[in-house]
Amino acid sequence: MSVIRLGLEWFLNPDHAPFMIAEEKGWLKEAGLSLELIEPKAHLDAIDAIERGDLDVAITEPIHLVLDAAKGKSIVGFARFLHTNGGVMYLKHRGILRPRDMVGKRVQYPGAPGPGGLAIVRTMIEADGGPKDAPLTAVNNSFYHTDALAEGKADVATLVFYNFEIIEARHRGLEAEFFALKDWGIPDFCQLILITSPHLLASRESDIRALLKVLRHSIDFIHQHPDETKLIYLSRTGTALDDTLSNAIYDATVPCFTFDFTLSAEYLESLQAWLYRTGQIEKQPDVHTYWTNRLALGDVFTFAIP
Repeated sequence: MSVIRLGLEWFLNPDHAPFMIAEEKGWLKEAGLSLELIEPKAHLDAIDAIERGDLDVAITEPIHLVLDAAKGKSIVGFARFLHTNGGVMYLKHRGILRPRDMVGKRVQYPGAPGPGGLAIVRTMIEADGGPKDAPLTAVNNSFYHTDALAEGKADVATLVFYNFEIIEARHRGLEAEFFALKDWGIPDFCQLILITSPHLLASRESDIRALLKVLRHSIDFIHQHPDETKLIYLSRTGTALDDTLSNAIYDATVPCFTFDFTLSAEYLESLQAWLYRTGQIEKQPDVHTYWTNRLALGDVFTFAIP
């Protein structure tokens, strides 16, 4: 039995359901795999854990892959499995109707006062005809986006996923809306991908291929049997069956699981170009050095043409 230590990008939640379903159904065992799901001590420390040898594979977002690659870290992404909608959340009736209304506002984001959250909001403001370097105030309320808005600590919050933060905020009775990245000049990185090191990808390719095959099967099963898989998820996480918020988040997450595991070079080039233009990276590496679709495309059969 081959063990794969999979680092999560956040606490265990419905985004990770395919891995839990695969374990519950015995598909990992059938593939000769034992999967350890490891919750991180910090949200963005996965690549460091891989470099130390504490993890084999990790879940992250495309933006963190590019940021790490631009720093020269030994990293490679090889499959995408979730794509949701998301961007900047705001509350209705508080003076924000369109992106340029965010000029002068307080922006909640976990990396504050770093450049990431402000770059997102300023790009949206500029795309909506506002000033290029709009004045903004950075607020750091960790990952508690909804609390920051509800408690009046911030006016907008980023980065939010529709299937989690927006659902959570509305469940709490807040009239939450959001400006989507893809609609306002930012390459959409509201996606989850799998990463590892080039060394591990080469040395454990058969195990990683087996993991992707099981992941495909599990995602298919989730789409075809959402009610059954929700019950498995709630049971595995010790969540009450009548927990309305958990049920709503799971239901919103199911459509986000992708059948296409690939990412295009054009997409990654546009993402790193935005990061470079907004001063978040100092160089733009060759995307083929940190992403491959070779495993994501699955088994390819070659036919001779007479």
